[in-house]
Amino acid sequence: MNATVNPRRSVMQDALENGLNTIAEFVPKLIGFLLILVIGYIVAKLIAKAIGKVLEKVGFDRAVERGGVKKALDKSDMDASDIVGKLVFYTLMLFVLQLAFGVFGPNPISELITAVIAFLPKLIVAIIIIVVASAIAAAVKTLIEGTLGGLSYGKVLAGIASGFILFLGVIAALNQIGVATTVTMPVLIAILATLAGVIIVGAGGGLIKPMQTRWEGYLTKAEEEAPKIKEEARNAPSIMEQAEQVRTRAQAKYEQSEGRSGQYGQAGQPDQSDQPGQQDQPYDERAPYRVTSAYDPNQYGDTGSRQV
Repeated sequence: MNATVNPRRSVMQDALENGLNTIAEFVPKLIGFLLILVIGYIVAKLIAKAIGKVLEKVGFDRAVERGGVKKALDKSDMDASDIVGKLVFYTLMLFVLQLAFGVFGPNPISELITAVIAFLPKLIVAIIIIVVASAIAAAVKTLIEGTLGGLSYGKVLAGIASGFILFLGVIAALNQIGVATTVTMPVLIAILATLAGVIIVGAGGGLIKPMQTRWEGYLTKAEEEAPKIKEEARNAPSIMEQAEQVRTRAQAKYEQSEGRSGQYGQAGQPDQSDQPGQQDQPYDERAPYRVTSAYDPNQYGDTGSRQV
């Protein structure tokens, strides 16, 4: 007699076997995911720390401060080398996450991380553009202030030139990463078109007479200021001398800050010689120890020395 097969038991057995097979396939992937994540984290941390130390030894922080980025980092708890180290760490962690999630096969998280990694080169180029524009703006501002600093409008011209260069750098960086291109380009075009329109309408329209009078005033003022500008430019130090002065000032500030930090001991406490009341006291040879207070002979009515 043939045994009858229970359909319900067969279905439950198949479901249990499928579940066990799924778990058996998932556990090795999970272990591989965790191993890749832990090892990748350690390697990324070591590489980022090594890069930070190398940048500190080669003087990267001082170079960035001379480049005009010091003001942006004044309120930050990290210096430039630490920021670069953090960027390197998070960049490496993106690759680690991409590799780790790839163990599970195609999934939305891997696709998202891949898109972010593809965006990184554009972001790095944009950051480089901002840094270079800041350095150029700082150099132009220093050059104009050093050349025309004696004129009343020298600092104003330096600020305008520096701001314009930074503005162009920001627009170029935003265009590089494809952010707000529909806003930045029309704004730049509108500014240039406005300037061109004012010149065209003012020179070729009904403002010929007023513009002629105003231009005569401008030309007269320019003729008066031309000798002053030439004299300031002649007396101003050369570009190399100005660069050397800037380097000397930056080095002096760095040494001054290092000197202030060196006044404190390893425990963070000031030197005992700097504390009030701890200065060296005069030594009385007749006494077996130092005199720690002033002596008033009239107070005790004798001429002997008081030992404290």
